[in-house]
Amino acid sequence: MASSSPRPRRTPRRGRGHSPRGGPLSSRGTNSVETRPAVARPGTLQRLGRTVVLLGLVSFFADVSGDLVYPLVPLFLTVTLGAPVAVVGLVEGLADGASNIFKVGSGLLSDRMGRRMPMVTWGYGLAALGKVLLALATHWGVVLAARTGDRMGKGIRGAPRDAMIAQAAPPDIRGAAFGLHRAMDTAGALGGAFLAFLVVSLFSNNLRLAFAVAVVPAFIAVLLTFAVRDMPLPAVAQRERGPRLAGWRRLPRAYWVVLAVMVTFALANSSDAFILLRAKNLGLGISTVVLAYLLFNSVYAALAYPFGRLSDLLGRRRLILVAFAIYAATYLGLALANSAWAVWPLLALYGAYLAIGEGVGRALVADCTPADLRATGMGLYQGAFGVGVLLASLAAGLLWDAVGPQAPFLLGAGLAALALLIGLRYLPGSRAPAAYST
Repeated sequence: MASSSPRPRRTPRRGRGHSPRGGPLSSRGTNSVETRPAVARPGTLQRLGRTVVLLGLVSFFADVSGDLVYPLVPLFLTVTLGAPVAVVGLVEGLADGASNIFKVGSGLLSDRMGRRMPMVTWGYGLAALGKVLLALATHWGVVLAARTGDRMGKGIRGAPRDAMIAQAAPPDIRGAAFGLHRAMDTAGALGGAFLAFLVVSLFSNNLRLAFAVAVVPAFIAVLLTFAVRDMPLPAVAQRERGPRLAGWRRLPRAYWVVLAVMVTFALANSSDAFILLRAKNLGLGISTVVLAYLLFNSVYAALAYPFGRLSDLLGRRRLILVAFAIYAATYLGLALANSAWAVWPLLALYGAYLAIGEGVGRALVADCTPADLRATGMGLYQGAFGVGVLLASLAAGLLWDAVGPQAPFLLGAGLAALALLIGLRYLPGSRAPAAYST
């Protein structure tokens, strides 16, 4: 039989965080509710953190130095030193070959060491010494040594630096991290090209002076690397590190699929020098060609971060396929163009491709790579992509001479379209596997 005792009087419910009397609840007691002020989530730029920003600054100064030198080296070889044009191809070809070899080796060694920054610092330091040697060169053989040292430095630093960026950035904004880095890198390239223009214009084509000026930002980049704190591998990655350098065998299938698609695209990706040659071929003067170079790099710098962030929201796969499509359309347009005005919209479009393809491609590779093999994966990717670009450039040069200036761009458009079709079929989704997201 139910009890006939009266039920206890129920206290009217008040607003959350208040006692029955209407005052704030005590923070003590089993039934208390602690009120905390709402904390706004930091913005994306704040979440990227000190490491990503500092590495971006390092790349900014390194590219001021690099692009102050890059457009002047062919002129220095052929005009100042009197070397034949074939030597230009030899110097840049051997330098790029050395860079590609060291990209793979530095990634493997960085993962084996479990540290990143020593190799990053050595890489930027070697590039700075190359600038010093270039300023002192009196024979093309010295230029070869200087450029090879410079590109070796780039090969040594690239994979460990990108692994640092991937590890430092939260996985949900990794695309933004690489986008910001590429934007700062390209801003430095623009600054370097502008400085080259100023030095050559104001000091009567004094190329040696330009090379000497390039030494200053190169060593600023080296000094800034000492402000970046090294990031040891996560504990789980330390436990999983194998005893050998053959850790690449543990890279997952998704990584190899991404690598195969990206290398297919690399075979379409000939040197930007051919774009500038095509601009001149269509009727632009030399000074206007320099403006065209600044145009697509300006678009690249402006859009790299927004597209990187967009890849975090929409997925890498979609964005990288859009990049392939833009590249194919740009190269087809350059092949079919018959007047100088067409160069401007096409090169602006090419800048948009660079903004998507460079940063998002690296973020996609990082997504598919375990934390303890991230530098290995980056090194293999950069090395293989570099070999593809080298082969594409050799083919483009041969086709230009044998068939005509349209031929390299038709080939590039066709291979980019092929990479797009393969990517549509085989590229994995945009999200990193949970095990690889650290």
